[in-house]
Amino acid sequence: MRKIIFAPGEYYHLYNRGVDKRVIFNDKTDYDRFIKLLYLTNGTRPIDFRKISKGLAFVYEKGDALVDIGAYCLMPNHFHLVIKEKQPGGISTFMLKLLTSYSMYFNARNSRKGRLFEASFHASHADSDEYLKYLFAYIHLNPVKIIDSNWKENGIINKDLATKYLEEYEYSSFQDYVGKSRDAGSILNKVEFPEYFRSPIEFTSSIFEWFDYPTKAKPLFRMEEAISL
Repeated sequence: MRKIIFAPGEYYHLYNRGVDKRVIFNDKTDYDRFIKLLYLTNGTRPIDFRKISKGLAFVYEKGDALVDIGAYCLMPNHFHLVIKEKQPGGISTFMLKLLTSYSMYFNARNSRKGRLFEASFHASHADSDEYLKYLFAYIHLNPVKIIDSNWKENGIINKDLATKYLEEYEYSSFQDYVGKSRDAGSILNKVEFPEYFRSPIEFTSSIFEWFDYPTKAKPLFRMEEAISL
């Protein structure tokens, strides 16, 4: 049973992985589907999946938002979200809609049955400015593990390569914070989060400071760091 009680106005780090650490995003089609669902399931109205196939996902009238999303990152076998509870029960309703919808899509596409995600999503309460700001770096730096799995232990070997990879990674909100205009930007509601980054340059400078991760992150070691995603 989850120990955290979600409360309106509070910020949380939500994350989950595939059951038995299995891959949950096989290709671009899967990533794109989940990203569209981040928008579509964050609303009070039922989803009309015909809108997805017609390319109208991000202009679909989904009703009142259940939560405010500040950042996200999708990895091959897990995902991360920074969320603000908008209304009582909003997080629980949103996550149920999101994970159920994606699981149904994934199972149908791959002719499989059964649970796709672990039984319950993980959550930590971002109960301080220091921790909440750190989460924006922690989440957006996750893709570096794809090209350098040990960077958190050893530091970044090639900072130029890591920077370029993050700037080109489509499956996180990184591009939205560096000023790239794209439909997926509709997922975020930045005004509901503290203004830690007043410009794209300020954002990237703050994120890339964490390339020296082993030294900087130790004071902020949290539950999610101990979970091998």
